[in-house]
Amino acid sequence: MQLRYSEADEAFRAELSSWLAAELPSLPPEPEREAWPERRKWDTDWQRRLFDAGYAGLHWPAEHGGRGASPTEQLIFYEETTRARAPYVGVNFVGTLHAGPTLIEEGTEEQKAAHLPRILRGDEVWCQGFSEPGAGSDLASLRTRADRDGDDYVLDGQKIWCSFGHIADVGEFLVRTDPDAPKHKGISWLIL
Repeated sequence: MQLRYSEADEAFRAELSSWLAAELPSLPPEPEREAWPERRKWDTDWQRRLFDAGYAGLHWPAEHGGRGASPTEQLIFYEETTRARAPYVGVNFVGTLHAGPTLIEEGTEEQKAAHLPRILRGDEVWCQGFSEPGAGSDLASLRTRADRDGDDYVLDGQKIWCSFGHIADVGEFLVRTDPDAPKHKGISWLIL
């Protein structure tokens, strides 16, 4: 089965393809996988290029800095960037695909203003702390606690790993804030 695209979709494809053809030759070589400071710079520079061209946060609503792209435009974006062998989101993965959308849906206006533009521009790299010893990715087994102390939370526990933690500016962490709630409840998403 072959997909049929509208004229507007094909115009978007042509615009994106032309931009990629002009932009990709000017990218410096990709750094080695373990060269983390260099990878961060390379990935965030690419994110900034996407932002400047209007392609960052393609699926994010326009009122939050994204393009508000349709699913078809998103598909075309993935087709064309893959065909052109363009970089993926890299170290911006947690911010652009997890934290940003979570803030759009659940964040306060202050949180949105503080983080969303910085995520889209590549100015802010996020890490993720979900998995724990003895629990892995079973979120119902979270034991890291966050107890309220005035306006703050005091955390007590550990995570197995923290994706991009060593190069991140901000983190999203899942913690247990109500230890008396059933296992699948009493979990909160905190910005650290």
